[in-house]
Amino acid sequence: MCGLCGQLRFDTQVVSDDGLKRMMQKIARRGPDSSGLWVDNSIGFGHQRLAIIDLSNHAHQPMIDKNLGLVLVFNGTIYNYQALRQDLIQQGYQFFSHSDTEVIIKAYHHWGEDCVMHLDGMFAFCIWNKAQNQLFVARDRMGIKPLYFNLTDKAFSFASNMQALVTQGIDKSINPIALQQQLSLHGVVPAPNTIINGVNKIKPATTLTISAKGKVVEKTYWQPKAVRPKKALTDEQFIQCTYELLTKSILKRMNAADVPIGVLLSGGLDSSLLVALLREAEHKDIRTFSIGFEDIDDEVGSEFEYSDQIVAQFKTQHEKYVISNSQVLPRLGEAVANMSEPMVAQDAVAFYLLSEQVSKHIKVVLSGQGADEAFAGYFWYERMQAQTGSEIERFTKHYVDRSYKEYLQTVNQQYHSGNHTETWLHHEFTKASADTFMDKVFRTDITRLVVDDPVKRVDNMTMAWGLEARVPFMDYKLVEHALSMPPSLKMLNKGKHPLKQIARGLLPDSVIDRQKSYFPMPALKYIRGEFLDFMSDVLTSSKCVNRGVFNQVFIDKVINKPRNYMTALNGSRLWHLVLLEYWLQINIDE
Repeated sequence: MCGLCGQLRFDTQVVSDDGLKRMMQKIARRGPDSSGLWVDNSIGFGHQRLAIIDLSNHAHQPMIDKNLGLVLVFNGTIYNYQALRQDLIQQGYQFFSHSDTEVIIKAYHHWGEDCVMHLDGMFAFCIWNKAQNQLFVARDRMGIKPLYFNLTDKAFSFASNMQALVTQGIDKSINPIALQQQLSLHGVVPAPNTIINGVNKIKPATTLTISAKGKVVEKTYWQPKAVRPKKALTDEQFIQCTYELLTKSILKRMNAADVPIGVLLSGGLDSSLLVALLREAEHKDIRTFSIGFEDIDDEVGSEFEYSDQIVAQFKTQHEKYVISNSQVLPRLGEAVANMSEPMVAQDAVAFYLLSEQVSKHIKVVLSGQGADEAFAGYFWYERMQAQTGSEIERFTKHYVDRSYKEYLQTVNQQYHSGNHTETWLHHEFTKASADTFMDKVFRTDITRLVVDDPVKRVDNMTMAWGLEARVPFMDYKLVEHALSMPPSLKMLNKGKHPLKQIARGLLPDSVIDRQKSYFPMPALKYIRGEFLDFMSDVLTSSKCVNRGVFNQVFIDKVINKPRNYMTALNGSRLWHLVLLEYWLQINIDE
């Protein structure tokens, strides 16, 4: 829920109302229900609300607790807020609302910076502590909710997306570290970097404490281990625990809302299992939503064959949308304008168009992101395990989009500053508490890479329409459990063995045993016709040439034979280049 922004000034300037309002305009779509502005000399907050818990004005933000001397802006949902509220009432706290927002304020007052350890949910929030004259900033363990910032010697500015910070006159030059990661990790730029030098993002499971004089203290409060449990479990015990944790995860996400909740149903195992477990928990009124596109050649553009089976079996209230390819290109710019960072996954546009329709019916949906990373659902895991060589070589061969040699051919010399992707991977793989190479892969994927690919994509594309997506497979307790499993157990049966075992008997075998596929968007994968013309125009435009990032000689080769430039994951490298340049034109140049 919601979008937030704000600024803490370290100089003698007062925070500008107009500056906050410019940021609020850029986050307005995240919270269409109401807006709020609060300024007290050197500190100011802005907020756009999507009302989901306590729909009254008592839950309005920025939330000011005069008795405690605290002011808060918050984006997300705290799933255990009701239990925390009761605990805090027993400690003597009095509440003026029934919101999870106020629970955070009281939790911070009671536990201080350790409050994040008590919060179970997805969140990004900022609290101004008037007594201590400092700002406390936090992001949830899994990084589900975004938080960007700009830090100079004059001010700390923050917002739910980069576009808001661009309004503040920041450094908009290209970050060379992020550029190489953007083009090699299929659009993932791990925190704290972004593609722009003037914007950073807070890492998942991280807090910042910022003094009025500009001193910043960063702390990491959660680092999951990928090791076997001290008390050995059988395969059956691992699977039973997965079933119990997943069911709890789904139910707590269903219960933390004062509005109805639906399910984004793709027809795959993950979203279908969400529906099945909801029905098993005796939820009767289940609303589901699916989207599909036109086929191209032998590439099927929808998964209705499977989602229709789930709808028929569980008798859900279902909405199904079919999008023609002729609709995709005219709407592409809108989707890109709502990406807080350049996102190359072809299904970003699909989620944008689906969310537009779903938001007409409902405010909150469950989605299946994180299941493949937590439970080994992707084809490349098996290939990595079988690959010989160093750990970096084994990972890179089956994941990285372009070799470093090709990267050097792709961009101009000023961005030839080292193999930053390899350096980052080395840092991740040398972290303590991972038993095997595949444990390192799964931990890196579920705690770092997934944050800035599927999770961010779904958050951005749903929140563009005031729709909140909740991701039960990324419950931190479920993730801790999944990382404790032997990789061999997860990788059995072409991957996701524990989920398939849970689903057996609940779902049709045809859904469980189908080949893994992806949210289909054929027009952005097999590029031709008007799509190729559009992409050629973007990469040969004067804006692109003058930006000076890409080597135009190499660009011409890719445009002339796009099918020759597919990634290890079978994506289009041409689309990756186009998306980055198009995003910069829409969000940075304007």
